Order: sequence, then structure tokens, then C-alpha cells
Amino acid sequence: MTEVLVIGGGYAGVMAANRLTQRDDVHVTLINPRPVFVERIRLHQLVGGTHDAIVDYRQILAPGVRLLVDTVTHLDAGARRVALTDGDTLGYDYLVYALGSGSADPRVPGAVEHAHPIAALEDAQRLRPLIDAAPSSAPVTVVGAGPTGIETAAELAETGHAVTLVCGDVLGPYLHPRGRRSVTRRLTALGVTVLAGPGATVTAVTRDAVHLRDGRTLPSTVTIWTAGFGVPDLAARSGLSTDALGRLRTDETLTSVDDDRIVAAGDSAAPSGLPYRMSCQAAMQLGPQAARTVLSRIAGDRPAPVEVGFAGQCISLGRRAGIFQFSRRSDTATRLHLGGRPGAKLKELVCRSIIWQLTYEARHPGASAWWAKNNQRAEMLAQR
Repeated sequence: MTEVLVIGGGYAGVMAANRLTQRDDVHVTLINPRPVFVERIRLHQLVGGTHDAIVDYRQILAPGVRLLVDTVTHLDAGARRVALTDGDTLGYDYLVYALGSGSADPRVPGAVEHAHPIAALEDAQRLRPLIDAAPSSAPVTVVGAGPTGIETAAELAETGHAVTLVCGDVLGPYLHPRGRRSVTRRLTALGVTVLAGPGATVTAVTRDAVHLRDGRTLPSTVTIWTAGFGVPDLAARSGLSTDALGRLRTDETLTSVDDDRIVAAGDSAAPSGLPYRMSCQAAMQLGPQAARTVLSRIAGDRPAPVEVGFAGQCISLGRRAGIFQFSRRSDTATRLHLGGRPGAKLKELVCRSIIWQLTYEARHPGASAWWAKNNQRAEMLAQR
């Protein structure tokens, strides 16, 4: 029996674990610090009180996957063992490194002490009662111009809170200008004050205020920090090669450049030094391909290079509006977008379909496939 450990039970980890059960002679253990699956793309809804953002692992894991609720503290590639928080160790033949991402260190004075992250379940759960306790007139500041910041600002404004969204340079950097204008109109309609431009960069956070580069001071009863993502430092602490952000460096088959028994997937992977955008969309594709690489090596076959394509970016703007920003398969936004109520319905459909796909894969591993492939990656690699 071949022992495969999957570290991390997010979108990529669950997809990888389920795919690995295609072989009867593979024993799969999924190690995750929580007993429930976290729908990270719904954490803003948890804060806003419209969703609990969790799913029972029994629904989305294949019956043959063993779930171990614990945290890996060290990875010994030479001995092929991992250490757990309780002091126990586990051996493996192959390991899938799918730890995902979390909040980045803000590196802004006062942000760690006074701003609330939202990247993890526990972050959102701690933030929820603070939002509930804040009067509707109390100023709430959301820092970050990406999807999480936009979604959080819209969600809270729709429930009646006075929200300011501090973007730094530009709102929604990924969005096409047409899509950005659509998002701005919706946020304005919800009463969100959007601050963008060079001066709208946070220089300090205090208990009741946010200070900007241009000298403005924003009163803030609750400050929410959504700017930037970081990855766990397990790989770096374990002596494996990582990129500057801490993602595990791999080749195009998602195999670690240090050890062909370690394969990475999701936000914590950096294939060929050209990582994909941190997103559920990428993780749902990288997880199965990490499993494919492991299964190929077990079979004695040559692993195939990774193929990941994008369709766009989906952002909710409260419960009654949203936007789907269409993109080229290479992950570049186009002029096309779907907004308003149809955009909200599509975003909800996407969220539900992801859980449906995980559930279906648990019962029929290997049955689903992502249709969009980026044919330009080889050219991009050749030009480096």
C-alpha cells in the first residue's frame, strides 16, 4: 500500500485527496487543523451574517480518505515523515503540499494590533460579533482593493453599516476599466465611500482611526484588513526551496525542485517560478493535477505538465448584485462583464457549484474536468 499525505484541506487539498482514491492500492490521509471545510469565498458572508461558510467534510471527501484533524509542524523530506502538534509523526511515500494561503503581515504600524483580518475562518468568526455590536452609524473601514475587500465592503454596507473602502492605488486591479466602473457605481449606490489613488495608502492604524499617506485621518470603529495574502512558512522552515512569498518551488508537473516525492497544489505552489493567481479557480484545477502527478509516479509514468486556464473573476456586491469579469484563458480581463442581479445569481451559482463539484468528485473521482486551458503558458516560460 502506498501512503500519501495531503497537507491542507482547502479546495486544492480536497480535490487532490479525492482524485488519489482512483487507485485501490493508495492510502490517503488528509491533514487539516479544522474538522470542517471552510468556504473561503464566503467568509465575507460570515462576517455579514448571511452564511456560515463551512461544510461537513463527510459531504465532500471520498469514503476512502482518512481525515486527521491536526497541524503539521515540521516536514522531514529526507526521512519522509511529518511532525504533528501532539508530538506524533507520520510517514509517507508521497506528500501533497496544499496549505493554501492566509493573511499577509500588514507591515503597517498598528495594523496587527488594531485591524482585523478576514482570510481564515477564525478571523471571520472573531470579527462577526464586533460588526454586530457596532451601531449602524459607527464608521467601518475596509482596507484592500481586491475581491475580498470589495465583497466585504458591499456586504456590510448592504446591512446598513457606514463603510469606507480604502483601495490604495486602484479599485479592483484585476478588473477591466468597464468592470471597475460598474463596481464603483454599485458600491456608491450602497453608500460605500471609495478612496483610491496614491494618497489612499494606509500608513498607520490606531484603535479608532486609519491614517492615510496624504494626511487624512479616517475615524474607524472597526478596521478590517484584506490587503494581500501570505502563505504558511512550513516549507521554508523545513528546508525546502520556496519563492520570496514562501510558496513551494516546483517544476511544471507541480513536483518540488528538491524532492520528487513532494508535490504542491493551490496557493502554496510556485511552478517554474511563475505561480498562478491565488484563487479558488486555480486551486480547483491544481489539486487534481497534483494528484495526477503522484499517480503517474506511482505507476512509473512520466508526469504531465500542468494545464490551468481561467474564465474570469466573480465578485459579489451584496446579496442583490455582483459582477462576473470575463477574462482570457491566460487570466487577463476583457471588456466583457456581467453585472447587477444576473451577476449576483452567477456568483451564487459558482459558489454552490464548487461544493457540488467537490461532492461529485468524492463519489466519482476523476469524473470532472476544467474546460479552459491556457495555451500561452509555454510561450511565457520561454520568454523568461
